[in-house]
Amino acid sequence: MLTEDPRAAAAALLQGALVVLPTETVYGLAGRADDPAAVARIYAAKGRPSLHPVIVHVADPTLDPSAPGSWVREVPDYARKLATACWPGPLTLVLPRSARATDDVTGGQDTVALRVPAHPLALAVLRAMDDLDPVGAPHGVAAPSANRFGHVSPTTVAHALGDLGDRLTSEDLAIDGGACEVGVESTIVDCTGPQPRVLRPGRIGIADIERVTGLAAEDSVTSGIRVPGALPSHYAPAASIALAPDVEALLAYVDAAVEGGTPPARIGVIASNEITTPEGTTRLLEPESMDAYARGLYGALRRADAEGIAFIVAVAPAPGDEGVSEATADRLRRASAPR
Repeated sequence: MLTEDPRAAAAALLQGALVVLPTETVYGLAGRADDPAAVARIYAAKGRPSLHPVIVHVADPTLDPSAPGSWVREVPDYARKLATACWPGPLTLVLPRSARATDDVTGGQDTVALRVPAHPLALAVLRAMDDLDPVGAPHGVAAPSANRFGHVSPTTVAHALGDLGDRLTSEDLAIDGGACEVGVESTIVDCTGPQPRVLRPGRIGIADIERVTGLAAEDSVTSGIRVPGALPSHYAPAASIALAPDVEALLAYVDAAVEGGTPPARIGVIASNEITTPEGTTRLLEPESMDAYARGLYGALRRADAEGIAFIVAVAPAPGDEGVSEATADRLRRASAPR
């Protein structure tokens, strides 16, 4: 199933196959976005609800509704500024859809979510699709995270194949692009109103969006527009998770778990490297920076499952101006939510 050839992956996508595709955020399960059968296979493989929209990944950062094959019908000036400044990169723009963006990828909404990934292999595959089939260009792929719906997103090809390998066919392919550089999903921005609204936090924060657009950006995670990764419980490992605001709370959670009968070795700890690991517990992640926290978070949650960790205590990042800080805290909140 593995290939190192972007053109082989592009040819497979054009023929209706699925491809496990690396991006800078997480690995995606890609299928041709204008092929309803391919998109249906993505939903089936993931166990994804049919009304949960997917992001369409494209190679061309130009947003021109008048261009042949455009995925959008209307683009405000501030969305063009964001595309120019942030694409390729971990930013998804939600825009009024064109006729090409069907209910299969939009979840039946009148909007489509678009982004240009920054990973060189993802871009190479998308560009090879356009090269192999110029009549259908610009091609797009629906590429939600390559994991079972609601579970921890994959940041290596091994994660993805461990989750979905038995749900793919011999015609499907996977590309190993190494560990993902960002490690959490893209920022999603609603661009259908007079000012940008952040629907899902990511590496690009509100301060970045306001700097690029010159407009005040709203934090509207409760918007009526449905977007990926916005359910209260998501990104969840098998272990239960408690969020500790500080070291004292971390120690209190550990003590309570031990008193309740959980062996210390089955208690996992996620916290910055400035925080000492409680005696006997399993350190899952001790990042030196916020970027490292985000990059290593999903791998740490998957390691917890692999090692039979029953209870995780995480000292969540403090709120800050960095988008990655809020994005990491958001993923931890959803991972720890009741299921």
